[in-house]
Amino acid sequence: MQRQPSRDQPNLRGRTVVITRPAGTASALARRVRALGGAPLLLPGLSLRSVADTVAARRGLRVALAAELIVFTSPAAVRHAAALLPLRTKAAVLAVGQGTARALRRHGIAAPLAPQRQDSEGLLDHPGLRELHGRRVALIGAPGGRGVLREQLAARGAQLQEVHVYRRLPPRLDRRHVEALLRLPSSARVLLSSAEALHHLQQSLPAAAWTRLCAAIAVASSERLATAARAAGFARIVPAASALSADLLDAAARAG
Repeated sequence: MQRQPSRDQPNLRGRTVVITRPAGTASALARRVRALGGAPLLLPGLSLRSVADTVAARRGLRVALAAELIVFTSPAAVRHAAALLPLRTKAAVLAVGQGTARALRRHGIAAPLAPQRQDSEGLLDHPGLRELHGRRVALIGAPGGRGVLREQLAARGAQLQEVHVYRRLPPRLDRRHVEALLRLPSSARVLLSSAEALHHLQQSLPAAAWTRLCAAIAVASSERLATAARAAGFARIVPAASALSADLLDAAARAG
């Protein structure tokens, strides 16, 4: 029998919650949705893969772990880096968001630094990244993205080394995903935490399925994501405090 959420928890009873996190990373969030009375629908907006040349990535990561400052861009960056080498370092380690910080702690980094604001701009406001002239800084992540960290760290005078430990690719969607979307109720909540995932979904889905998805309520992890969702066709958008699961689900429960 499904456990009912307590009074102080978000209540998603009877609501479909569309999870757009990368394929293979949404299981814990789906379980949380069920525990709160909702019905999760997995619709991955990204597929995460190891880099093609793991030998070169391992070599680059070994050098990066000897830097003065190391910035990890996502939980996926932490997982893929740890699969290449143990994350042993004397450097100050910074994380883009609390989810990345938790992943670092799981892999032996006892006290990673993370901003209250869960994005690149929030991290760039951290005191540890304000004076970087001549300092060796390593940026661990994937190719592509907005490039904000890359540009700003270099502009602040860092001796920047960028190490790509994984790749973000378009998702593999099939008929089951499309059929589920064609039945999606307008009361559904769509959890959005990546502009790149949103773009891939818009490009990959048939027009009818995309239209049905946009008729639901978007839950955006930031104002930037809310703007992207509005431009993509969502009319009803609810902001979340961050991309953390708890914040996304709290916003989903508050949606009208």
